[in-house]
Amino acid sequence: MRPTHLPGVLNFYLRWVSLAAVIGVCAGVASACFLVSLDLATAWRLNYPWLIYGLPLGGYVAGFLYHRFGREVEAGNNLIIDQFHEPTATIPWRMAPLVLIGTLITHLCGGSAGREGTAVQMGASLADQWAKVFQFARADREVLLMAGMSAGFGSVFGVPFAGMIFGLEVLAVGRLQASALIQCAVAACVAHYTTLSLGVQHTVYQAPQLPGFDWLALLSIAASGLVFGCAARLFGRLSELISHYSKAWLPSLPKRAALGGLLLLTLYLALPELGRYSGLGVPVISESLRLPVHAYDWLGKLVMTALTLGFGFKGGEVTPLLFVGATLGNALSTVLPVPLELLSALGLVAVFAGAANTPITCTIMAMELFGGSILPYAAIACFASFLASSHHGIYPAQRVQYAKRAYISRTFKVLRGLPRRMRRFAKL
Repeated sequence: MRPTHLPGVLNFYLRWVSLAAVIGVCAGVASACFLVSLDLATAWRLNYPWLIYGLPLGGYVAGFLYHRFGREVEAGNNLIIDQFHEPTATIPWRMAPLVLIGTLITHLCGGSAGREGTAVQMGASLADQWAKVFQFARADREVLLMAGMSAGFGSVFGVPFAGMIFGLEVLAVGRLQASALIQCAVAACVAHYTTLSLGVQHTVYQAPQLPGFDWLALLSIAASGLVFGCAARLFGRLSELISHYSKAWLPSLPKRAALGGLLLLTLYLALPELGRYSGLGVPVISESLRLPVHAYDWLGKLVMTALTLGFGFKGGEVTPLLFVGATLGNALSTVLPVPLELLSALGLVAVFAGAANTPITCTIMAMELFGGSILPYAAIACFASFLASSHHGIYPAQRVQYAKRAYISRTFKVLRGLPRRMRRFAKL
């Protein structure tokens, strides 16, 4: 319960800011270690292409580690969301090293996966240990989980403000958990600057050239947002189907991941051009923001990532979704009257907005990656994608607080009322 008198309020926020800063340092250090290790794993894979032959063995090893030591943390981000809504026990600290090792194995062998899930899980699991130390009540533990998620997301992508909102927005569709805004802001910013202070550099994207005001361009961006949302829905549905049927065929995680590794290896050997979709795919993302790429790149990355994660390999979904969005926007620029650079940049954030049901996070992420001038275009694309994708995204544990149409209606109603509220405030 928050105190109401001034000394109590100051003490309350001083304690929370201090704890959020500690969480930020822990998450920032973990993200820095992870990103450095990930760069090494990627470099080894590129220097030694024969490592892809280790996909079946790598899948088995990662699956065995989770089967032996981490059955209760296998759900990953969904476990964190479930613990927020229906707390049962402290998230085991071993989630952090297990997801780190599992993700590195995936990337070392050439699986198609991301990094967000790893950083978020490390941040949240480390933050939850403080709830156990101080024996926090449920409401305070919820704040810690949100702060840990914000710190992990903000530090791994170099987007602290988007990270701040991610921890508040991802838990429920149509609602921001604004009660933890300060704690998430502190944790995300401290984690971001901790990661930078340890010498980690994030990918820098060039800001796209923006068109002048044009109704046709705005309508085209809205239409592209609907396409981005459909792509997000396709990814979520395909990943879910692969996971469901693979578990039905092979309940054993080590054997299932080994089979997935064998399938991926077979595809790589039969179609060598699929190697373009292994790992994070950051070089292709950067290329798609400047030059035309293959019109089918988005589908290739989507399918390879769904196979990798659906069969039990570890890693995040966000960077592959950035790849899918950027290359899909690149392809759409050939049929829509919107510059290639802009549509690719909007796709980069909008597909993730639809898949994770986080349109506000992704709008802010676009501003941090490409500059503040992209705000109106990113908001149109992200909210259109959010509307077109299903309520059931890449995080099935999300609760639906408000139906999407009702949420967008409420959002625009609030925006329409802002000028009137600002005038009232100015008169005070």
